Formats: sequence, structure tokens, C-alpha cells
Amino acid sequence: MSQIGIFFGGKDNGTTAKVARRIQELIGVDATVHNVGGAAKHDVEKYDFLVLGTAAWGIGEMHSDWERFIDTLIEADLSKKKIALFGLGDQKIYPESFVDGMGTIFCRLPYKQNVVGFTSTRGYNFYYSTAEKEGNFVGLAIDDDSQKEFTDQRIKDWVVQIKLEAGI
Repeated sequence: MSQIGIFFGGKDNGTTAKVARRIQELIGVDATVHNVGGAAKHDVEKYDFLVLGTAAWGIGEMHSDWERFIDTLIEADLSKKKIALFGLGDQKIYPESFVDGMGTIFCRLPYKQNVVGFTSTRGYNFYYSTAEKEGNFVGLAIDDDSQKEFTDQRIKDWVVQIKLEAGI
């Protein structure tokens, strides 16, 4: 089985961290969670499969820890790694920038063809997101503010999907 690194930006007790730990729990023992605030290039390079997550910060930006880490991430050799993305946002208050932080990370990735885990935009109510490509999100979109009741099932379904798509 592949080694899996889950990288999130934010507080260790925040919602993004909680989602990262839930993904870890569902993936299993070979998954390790890292806060990008303390991660380095070698942390990224030791994994075969990366799960990258951020909240939309402010009006759609990726979390400030990601702002500092994104260049480190793209300096790592990502050419043979499978990558999955998840993003948190609030589609009710910020329908014009829903999960844009996830979209920013996707845009910065040099090997977009390595990304797995695209999900449907059905069931969400927003009008613009940089994380939307051809009717799908580039990863798992979580709205724990307006649609908390769907969060756990969305995570469960997505983990099954990414494990299949990544061959783990």
C-alpha cells in the first residue's frame, strides 16, 4: 500500500484539521496528517499519495499557511505522486468564491493530470468557484457552515473514490 500524506493549513483544532483527521481515519494506518505551517519539502517527498486541504480564507484565498507553503510544495518532485484535494468554504456567505482556496492549490500544481477525486457540484448552491472545472470540483468541497449534515457522508464517499482512483 502507498504511503499517504495528508497536508492541511489552519489551526490544529480547526475544522480543516478535523476533516483531515477524519480522512486519515477512513483511509487507514498508512496515512499521516501534517499541518503545512510546520511542514517541509522532505515531508512531501516521502509520500506516494498526497491529500491537500485548505479552507477558503477571507474572500476565497487559500489559508495563510498555504500561502507560505505552496512554493515549497511545488518545488518538491510531484511528477509520480497521486494528489487529491479538499477545500472548505461557506457557499451561503461567500457564493462568489466558494472553496476558492482549493482552486488556487489546483492551479499552482505542476502535474494536474495526477489529481484524483473530482466531485460533482450538484447539491451545492454557489455561483462561482475557481475550484470548479467543467461542472465538477477539483476535489472534495465541504461546507461545514451551511451543510454540516452532509459533511461526514461526503467525506466517506470521497475517501472510497480516491482510494479507487489512486489504486490504494
